[in-house]
Amino acid sequence: PLPVGECGDQTMDAPSLRKLNMMNSLAQMLFWAAFAALTGFQTALLLSRGFTSGEAGIFASLRCFAGIIAQPVLGGWADRHPSVPLGRILNVCLAAALVVNIIFALARPGFWGTAVIFLLLGILELNAYPIIDAMAVQFIGMGWNINYSLGRGLGSLSYAVTGAVLGYQAEQLGVESVLITHGILLLLLVFIIARYPKADRIETPASDAADQPHSVWYILRSNKSFSLMLAAIFLSMTAVKPAASFLINIIENKGGGEAHLGTALFLMAGMELVTGLFFPKLKKSFSSAVLMALAVFFMALKPVLFLLAPTLGWLLAAQPIQMLGNGLFNPTAVYYANENVPLADQVRGQAIMMMVSSGLGGMIGNLIAGYAIDWGGVSFMLALSGSIGFIGVVLAGIAVVIGKPTPIGSPRKI
Repeated sequence: PLPVGECGDQTMDAPSLRKLNMMNSLAQMLFWAAFAALTGFQTALLLSRGFTSGEAGIFASLRCFAGIIAQPVLGGWADRHPSVPLGRILNVCLAAALVVNIIFALARPGFWGTAVIFLLLGILELNAYPIIDAMAVQFIGMGWNINYSLGRGLGSLSYAVTGAVLGYQAEQLGVESVLITHGILLLLLVFIIARYPKADRIETPASDAADQPHSVWYILRSNKSFSLMLAAIFLSMTAVKPAASFLINIIENKGGGEAHLGTALFLMAGMELVTGLFFPKLKKSFSSAVLMALAVFFMALKPVLFLLAPTLGWLLAAQPIQMLGNGLFNPTAVYYANENVPLADQVRGQAIMMMVSSGLGGMIGNLIAGYAIDWGGVSFMLALSGSIGFIGVVLAGIAVVIGKPTPIGSPRKI
């Protein structure tokens, strides 16, 4: 049995709140460390294997595209099968991703082989993020006062530290060594997820049609302001994702190298911890819609600041903008999605948010940016990204003006 209320009276069978917070934080930290190892260095790795920036953009887009397809499918399946623990679903995906990582580290596939590998990594590994979030949301919805924003902030700190360490590791041991670290982190994450406390997933009565899982299109059609904000998020992510995926190109354009890449990743992600610490107060003062609009604005501003940075020092000094961009977006997205989908769609709601942001936004952004660099250089890519991002700012503003979104079905307030 699980407690009900702010923190709840815990029973003999219930995990402690401290253990829940600890396991959630460890899961977030290991996932984002693994994410930094692959995503933060994938372009440098691909360039070292002889691929062009355009081809690197294709591979990164394929990885995001796979997430777009797989996340709502897996999320919908999980919602329809509440008897299957989310941790079990997640660990099957992570174990398979580990196998793919080993193959990628040992082999030197050509264009099509590398494309298949990135496609598989997108299907298997990108799914981890919304499922980890959903595992925490299950307990939050049952009355547990889990400090999600702190766990997400620690995940960002882990990303930052990993990026800094791996930057020097890549410089000393070669960028290929990053794949070894990525595999070790995946293995540790599998271990933590296996020990994550299990929540009793409630099966929705078949007689209550309003609380049955809905399709993605139904959710989007039924909440216009939610759909409009998702469009804004897509455009802002299309603008900001290349600033991370092609960070090595941006740094080299300013005269830096792989060690500076590690420093830039540390400064970028480390600031997200600050947001995680202050987010509970922000959430009490502002609605999720307003916080999301602010995040969209600062994500759109980031490539513009990079474009205007005259030197490498100024570029590094601009990295803390992440605190108000992605740093604000990450915890807000969990609450915003959960407040705008029915109870029966809790996993799919997180998957939709991930699909639009890191999935669709990352796919289009990386694809456009890779070829933009080949065609017009880094400055052209940043100018194009900034222009796309500020269209998103306009849409986010309209979504807020429309008013507070009206949740459909049975909303899930957290």
